[in-house]
Amino acid sequence: MPRLPMVTPREMIALLQQLGFIIDHQTGSHVVLRRESDGLRVVVPWHNRDLGRGLTLRIIKSAGLSRDDFLGLLDK
Repeated sequence: MPRLPMVTPREMIALLQQLGFIIDHQTGSHVVLRRESDGLRVVVPWHNRDLGRGLTLRIIKSAGLSRDDFLGLLDK
């Protein structure tokens, strides 16, 4: 199983927006995204550096994605 790539918060938010999430609001250094269809919320920290691999995995799991789905979306 390949390691998760390092992604920036901007890339993560763009990927989540492709999946139907919209930016709900920002509180401090965290952006809250919400999916209209089911109200699912995902929080992405907004920093000037890449997200850690563990945090990236937690974000994609909370968005209802599998690792393979995430890697497939990054390749597009």
